Amino acid sequence: MSTRNRQWLLASRPRGPVEESNFRLAEADVPAPRDGEVLVRVHYLSLDPYMRGRMDDAKSYAAPQALGEVMIGGTVGEVVESRNPRWSKGDLAVGPGGWQEYHLSDGKGLVKIPPGLPESVYLGAVGMPGITAWYGLLQIGKPRPGETVVVSAASGAVGSVVGQLAKLRGCRAVGIAGGPAKCAHVVSDLGFDACVDYKSHEFRDAFQAAVPGGIDVLFENVGGAVLDASLARMNAFGRIAVCGLIAGYGGQDIAVRNVRSILVNRLLVQGFIVSEHLELWPQAMQELGAAVAEGKLRYRETVAQGIESAPRAFIGLLRGENLGKQLVRMGG
Repeated sequence: MSTRNRQWLLASRPRGPVEESNFRLAEADVPAPRDGEVLVRVHYLSLDPYMRGRMDDAKSYAAPQALGEVMIGGTVGEVVESRNPRWSKGDLAVGPGGWQEYHLSDGKGLVKIPPGLPESVYLGAVGMPGITAWYGLLQIGKPRPGETVVVSAASGAVGSVVGQLAKLRGCRAVGIAGGPAKCAHVVSDLGFDACVDYKSHEFRDAFQAAVPGGIDVLFENVGGAVLDASLARMNAFGRIAVCGLIAGYGGQDIAVRNVRSILVNRLLVQGFIVSEHLELWPQAMQELGAAVAEGKLRYRETVAQGIESAPRAFIGLLRGENLGKQLVRMGG
């Protein structure tokens, strides 16, 4: 085991788009666990859009990422030392380890990974992104068989699960993604009924053709013009789960013009933070894990190699360069 722990710290707050200079790679001694603690060696780091919002010093649902501290982030790894009776050396654990090669935990927030599935899936389809999809679609969207469900950022870690869950419940699933390759993946590999390229000059006409009967449930990850297009096609008493607004994470304008649709169509519009619903995580993980094991829920991963690649991979995620879940494999 290495005696040094490499860590990415937040060096400065972004002014607009994130830059590599906003991060600093540091080294520290690998910490030793005290009574009740475990030491985890990270195998995979999860990169997620919510991290961008936490980099700003602004009021939000959680405290900002502190300057000079290890960047927040979900991890999966192996317990290499334990002074906690609930954990043994060799256990695999998923939890909030941050952008570093080793992390200490008192066991709170750590979840043991059962055998049978690849460990990385617990950062994606069976982890926080999958649970986010499960909660937003089923607890807010409440889709009924035959309804049309639209999801933006459909090729991403969250959106890809939303559409597949909708199909499993007898709905018509329509995705919005950036570029022909991503749209082809959403339809051919994930089984959506249609996917529309928001980067295309024909986006609005193509989108209207993809939802001829309107939209009953919208799972929104983007905001701005993409949300506006969906608002124009919502059916009466439609439900909108607002998960993310990535169109504005770099400081861009995310103004919405079709607000009138909320009133005219008596829409339910609800934002949510999945970490506020931890009581439902076991149920969601069980259902998602079973679906993956049975081949009913498919997923893709984009994996960057080595901790050094984390900032570049994160910037690529915010630019939409990844397909499926964005991970960093440590030690590669």
